[in-house]
Amino acid sequence: MAEAPLPEIRSLPSWLLGRAAARIQALVAEALAAEGMKMWHHVVLSAVRDLAPVAQADLGRGVRLDPKDLVGVLNDLQSAGLVVREPDPRDRRKNAVSLTGEGARLLKRCEKAAREANDELLAPLSPAERDRFTGLLIRISGTEG
Repeated sequence: MAEAPLPEIRSLPSWLLGRAAARIQALVAEALAAEGMKMWHHVVLSAVRDLAPVAQADLGRGVRLDPKDLVGVLNDLQSAGLVVREPDPRDRRKNAVSLTGEGARLLKRCEKAAREANDELLAPLSPAERDRFTGLLIRISGTEG
């Protein structure tokens, strides 16, 4: 059997992380699609839950999504009855976004689906290896603290 091409590149952490990232994105996207959701919709719903009521501008900065893209996601979520936009009680010139009851219920289902997709990715690892791997990813991603 012939050796796989690009052995030097395939041994690089950047290559391996990219492959793992592509695999988990596909697994999570598929799991969310079963709930009728897209990845960014899930991210925004989660942020709204954690920050609500949150001004749209603060929400966009919090999830690092371009304002025009955020408006599209929020329009979709509002049309589906998952979020509401109302005048911000701290500044009536701005909109504040909050989850609806249906949005909270859907978010719980999406979080369960995403956890199950992550469990599928990490299935070859023992619980201790999963904890260590996650800790290492946090350290190299610059998101600890």
